[in-house]
Amino acid sequence: MKRNIGSYTVTEAKRKLEAYCAYQDRCHKEVITKLKNMNMIPLAIDTIVSHLIEHNFLNEQRFAQSFARGKFNIKKWGRNRIVRELKLRDISKYNIDKALKEIDSHAYFETLDALAKKRLAQLTDKNPYKKKKKLADYLLYRGWESHLVYEKINQLIK
Repeated sequence: MKRNIGSYTVTEAKRKLEAYCAYQDRCHKEVITKLKNMNMIPLAIDTIVSHLIEHNFLNEQRFAQSFARGKFNIKKWGRNRIVRELKLRDISKYNIDKALKEIDSHAYFETLDALAKKRLAQLTDKNPYKKKKKLADYLLYRGWESHLVYEKINQLIK
C-alpha cells in the first residue's frame, strides 16, 4: 500500500526511522534529510531525532567509527578521503578523530603498499614520470596522504 506523501504521524515516522537506523548506522544529517523528504515539520523532526538518540538508534560517534572502518577496509580509502567525507556529513572534529583511531596504523601502511603495487602492475606506460604521475593521482584521489604517496612511489619506481 503506497501512502500519500506527507501523511505520516509522528509515531509512524518514529517507527520508520527506527528501522532505517537499525538497518545501518546513520548520521544526523541523513536522518534529518530523510524526515524532511517525508514532509515532517521541524518540531516533529526535533522530537523524532531526540527519540532516536535517546534510544541509541542514532549515535554520531558510532556512525563515524563504522564509516571509517568500512571505507578503509572495503574501499581502501586513505585518512584524507575519510575525513573529507565525514566533514561533508557534518560530523564533529572530536568524532572524526575518534573514528580515525579505528584504523590500525600497521594495516594502514600495508594497505597503501598493496594498493600501490596492484595499481602499478596495471599501468602500461613506459615513461617512468607518467607512471609516477598516474600512480600518484590514483592514490591521492583515494585520500592517501601526499607525503606517504610520494615516499611509496619513489620506493616502487626508480
